Amino acid sequence: MRIFGQKSRSGFSGWTAAEEVTQGIDGSDFTAIITGASSGIGAETCRVLALRRVHVIMAVRNTDAGRAVKEAILKDIPTAKIDVMELELTSMDSVRKFASEYISLDLPLNILINNAGVFSLTSIPSRHNIELHFATNHLGHFLLTNLLLETMKNTVRKSHKEGRIINVASLAHRYPKTIRFDEINITSSYINLMAYPRSKLANVLHANELARRLKEEGVNITANSLHPGIIYTNIFRNDGFFRVLFRMASKFLLKNVQQGAATTCYLALHPQVEGVSGEYFADCGIAKLASQAKDPELAKKLWDYSLSLTTKI
Repeated sequence: MRIFGQKSRSGFSGWTAAEEVTQGIDGSDFTAIITGASSGIGAETCRVLALRRVHVIMAVRNTDAGRAVKEAILKDIPTAKIDVMELELTSMDSVRKFASEYISLDLPLNILINNAGVFSLTSIPSRHNIELHFATNHLGHFLLTNLLLETMKNTVRKSHKEGRIINVASLAHRYPKTIRFDEINITSSYINLMAYPRSKLANVLHANELARRLKEEGVNITANSLHPGIIYTNIFRNDGFFRVLFRMASKFLLKNVQQGAATTCYLALHPQVEGVSGEYFADCGIAKLASQAKDPELAKKLWDYSLSLTTKI
């Protein structure tokens, strides 16, 4: 593993900010959807992509918060092209409604950034009685990606430009040794230390299996996952203890949001990663995956399980 400040082959390090990794890149031909774009690294990703002239769609749970971020960005970047749309990832109905409304707008889609996430020590059910971390961090994004994939394929065919799908995962993907599918929906109110890491392992496996399928199909769309670094963001909104702990540590040990959004923005826009698919990144470079995250059978099993769940709901 690289030391935090050590540069990767890309020439960037963990200290590099998102503006720096996208310096000089013109994204005016691109349209991007960013989930969870109303706070934290999602909001910073939105700002930097808008700065690079990308048309950004903020897919957010709280549209008032999303519009406030949009207005703040427009104040600094008057030419920014940003739209706010409602998306509640725990609700598959909301995911379907978002995708349907987006498709009806007849907009292109070059970049899909599955960024939104939740963290809590308490394992609780979503509105579909699915464990909250799995529903929010993985399943909602899985369905969203599938529903928008044809739109992205059409954009690629018309524009002759590569499409990019990016899953914001975490170093925490290393901790569960596998995904026990019979345990995912145990949602009684006990402390479940593996719920969040399991959802992050699912993010990586999803990107890997998607990359394999796209390559097999011969479609010019890449799919990658990443660890943004450890950052104090709104992901800890559901856990008071961790919110206080990380707020204290953030001043000394953690990345700020400008640094935390760098790898996402790098994967979204940088020409260095053209054609690179099915990889896991950290600090703007390819990073080492845990062995379970490279298991093709587990990735396929997760895909089939997720497809079955989203079909039923």
